[in-house]
Amino acid sequence: MLVGKKPVMSYVLAVVTQFGAGATEVVLKARGRAIGKAVDIAEVARRRFLPGVQVKNISIGTEQVQTREGETSNVSSIEITLGK
Repeated sequence: MLVGKKPVMSYVLAVVTQFGAGATEVVLKARGRAIGKAVDIAEVARRRFLPGVQVKNISIGTEQVQTREGETSNVSSIEITLGK
């Protein structure tokens, strides 16, 4: 699930829905300013709504993104894997 500009609780609801539908893992992906929001989503989902879910893996990296001017820019990224 790619994290963007929606409110945190919208993503938390999506995570809870996926686990409720039988998923054993959910991966949250975010870049740039959305990284903090992805961490918030994982923690709110784990602590308030899904106490049996744990953080299985966290990977960080850098991605190159094309700007509007045609230049490349380095943007930090994160992937958080939640699992039962």
